[in-house]
Amino acid sequence: MEEKLATVLNEMSEYLSLTQMRKLQEVMLRIFSSNSTCRKEISNDNYLQMFLDAKTIEGCSDRTIKFYKTTIEKMLAIVSAPVRKITTEDMRCYLSDYQKINNCSKVTVDNVRRNISSFFSWLEEENYILKSPMKRIHKIKTNQQVKEIITDEDIEKLRDKCRCNRDLAMIDLLYSTGIRVGELVNLDKKDIDFEARECVVFGKGGKERRVYFDAKAKLHLQKYIRSRNDDNDALFVSLDAPHNRLKISGVEIRIRTLGRSINLNRIHPHKFRRTMATRAIDKGMPIEQVQKILGHSQIDTTMQYAMVNQNNVKISHSKYIS
Repeated sequence: MEEKLATVLNEMSEYLSLTQMRKLQEVMLRIFSSNSTCRKEISNDNYLQMFLDAKTIEGCSDRTIKFYKTTIEKMLAIVSAPVRKITTEDMRCYLSDYQKINNCSKVTVDNVRRNISSFFSWLEEENYILKSPMKRIHKIKTNQQVKEIITDEDIEKLRDKCRCNRDLAMIDLLYSTGIRVGELVNLDKKDIDFEARECVVFGKGGKERRVYFDAKAKLHLQKYIRSRNDDNDALFVSLDAPHNRLKISGVEIRIRTLGRSINLNRIHPHKFRRTMATRAIDKGMPIEQVQKILGHSQIDTTMQYAMVNQNNVKISHSKYIS
């Protein structure tokens, strides 16, 4: 029945305005829902669950699914209308109120917008709604700030503060490969090829790629693995028994603690990734190769991660233009 209704609406869309189409949809649903042969109306919660199931099948990570669920649940709790009747104005008001109530940045609000937009786009593609109310709500413009990277001096300070082989190996692997923290914690000892100084990681959407580490990371990894007396297959485990696989939160907390010990308050695993990309481009690595190492589908994403050293820009200007 849903497919038949969608077919009628699609054929009529050429002749009716959007307001008329919404009214037609409303009337058809009301009339046909009274028919005992018509499928029971789907609740907002069921629509959300179907969306999450679809994203899971597509290969989205548990963390992404959780973010979708939390964001959309909050929206549906505030905008209490059925998803079929939610309008563009409803969503504009919701996003505006969200920013005021939570006192959050434009970047955060835009992340919320993207998640909600994905939900309604999926509903439209599956013919559950006529048109996504998010189509006319565009990307929120944000100030493009040059994000900080970790200096060579600070990296050495972090290394000096490490009191165990694990932390030293973890920092060097993050710094030399630029892998995501989620990829780091999923690594097993068998994944490391010390001879070739490389390892295979599985990024977003389960995409496999090969990354490379330097000699310093190799030595510290080997020393760390030799020092362990547990039988866990994971590359990085907790320091205390039963030595379980280290979680993302565990890595984040440890990096943050080490950073604060040298007065680096804004330090996190993702900063190592940005630093590696910036260093690579700064030293002349082609942007396409950096994109490959980072595992980005779009090169624009790579450009957002990497900031070229301004001194090198000045030298190049003198060389090629002045």
